[in-house]
Amino acid sequence: MLWLASDNPRWKTVRRFRDTSLDIFLACAQDRRPTGVLTPFKAYATTRFATGGSVTAPQVLAEIRAHGYRGSVQAIRKHFAALRAGTAEPVRADIPSPRKITSWIMCRWEDLGTKDDERLLQVRLACPDITRACDLARTFHDLVTYRRGHLLMDWIRQAEQDAPAPVRGFGGFLRQDLAAVTAGLTLEWSSGVVEGNVNRVKTIKRGMCNRASFRLLRIRILTQLEG
Repeated sequence: MLWLASDNPRWKTVRRFRDTSLDIFLACAQDRRPTGVLTPFKAYATTRFATGGSVTAPQVLAEIRAHGYRGSVQAIRKHFAALRAGTAEPVRADIPSPRKITSWIMCRWEDLGTKDDERLLQVRLACPDITRACDLARTFHDLVTYRRGHLLMDWIRQAEQDAPAPVRGFGGFLRQDLAAVTAGLTLEWSSGVVEGNVNRVKTIKRGMCNRASFRLLRIRILTQLEG
């Protein structure tokens, strides 16, 4: 028959069922079972159950429906019953990435949103090392912004005393050229303008490589610097 041809998808399915043991199929079916519509809201429901006192399933249903829950109240009652019996599966915490935590730490307090501020507070409470690194980063930001170079040595001592290893390494690196760093955090003069012009010249030079003469390159550089 045509449907039994070796290249027919149906025949491949039949052959897979014939050659695969029942235990493997049962294991695959168990792995593929649906997680349920309550899964994205289990962390919230668990928190409300633990801290809400006599919170009921209909109350939680009304709260999470505003956030997109489309399931029934029975799923919440079943989850609460499992929590009371101690048989509920642990809920995976929504852990932010290191890049996200770094962006929260490096952002100014006034520019940090309310939600991000709360998430950063949760991370600080969960990890003392992040708390210490955040405090030192904020302090160093103030040293740079307000040119408080006379406090740099105190900051280095604090960093080398009880800070995480990367921050301690940064403090030791600053100590190696302490005079220059202190001057950079104290004086209003810097080599930023010179470095900016050098970078501009290099950018123009790379863009014109093997495309024009030296005379045109000179004109473009002088025009850019004058502008």
